Amino acid sequence: MNTVISGNTYDEERALYGARDTLVENCTFAGPADGESALKESRNVEVKNCRFSLRYPLWHADGFLLQGSSLDELTRAPIWYAKNGRVVSTEINGVKCLRECERISFEKVRAVSAEFGWRCRDISAKDCEITSEYFLFETKGGDFDGLRFKGKYSFQYTEDLTVENSVLDTKDAFWHAKNITVKNCTVKGEYLAWYSENVTFIDCHIVGTQPLCYCKGLKLINCTMEATDLAFEYSEVDADIRGSVDSVKNPLSGRIVADGIGEIILRDSVMETNCEISVR
Repeated sequence: MNTVISGNTYDEERALYGARDTLVENCTFAGPADGESALKESRNVEVKNCRFSLRYPLWHADGFLLQGSSLDELTRAPIWYAKNGRVVSTEINGVKCLRECERISFEKVRAVSAEFGWRCRDISAKDCEITSEYFLFETKGGDFDGLRFKGKYSFQYTEDLTVENSVLDTKDAFWHAKNITVKNCTVKGEYLAWYSENVTFIDCHIVGTQPLCYCKGLKLINCTMEATDLAFEYSEVDADIRGSVDSVKNPLSGRIVADGIGEIILRDSVMETNCEISVR
């Protein structure tokens, strides 16, 4: 880095606006001036062991590392319109953390942020803990490994994602999602993946009422299900389920194989259904 900034406190507007090839370490961004956009339009910056308590610090940044830092609840919308960034071992508590960003990775991050990751591209997270009411809305492209997620309306309208080795405690997840692979995960919540297309669950444990309805190209490979009643309504499905399903209702087409099915409901359908359903 050509420039090193260390141990300073900033509260003015655009304090380090347009910084280039700069290491910013052990600094605090807070104070009575309540300035915004501290590192807006920065290029190739490393931000280490810093504390943020002001809005919009990394808007339009390109090529950044944010490491070992904390962003409190006053750090609203911290990363927007940014690209080519890494966030490592950092705690984030500001709402709307990430929006319309490209190629951002998170590792060992803990975040509590409503509306996290809207309309982004190529987002990855490894060994992260994230709480968000709306998570990754309309985001395309991404890999998530070891994610511990808690929230409500997650992964809606997402495309081309892989989620592995994760625990997702959510509801209405993956609605209208396309081209998604979920592997070796626990997915807990109501109304999973309605209206989705080409979503595949592999070695997953699925928990919650009325999952996987109105789906196209749905696949379940070696999955288990718990408290999953009224599953698969009007879905095109290829499911190999280990263990039992509480009930299956009017699947549209394909096949469903399970070790046990509590109830098969084939009545009052408004569509012509032709799905092969069998118990081992």
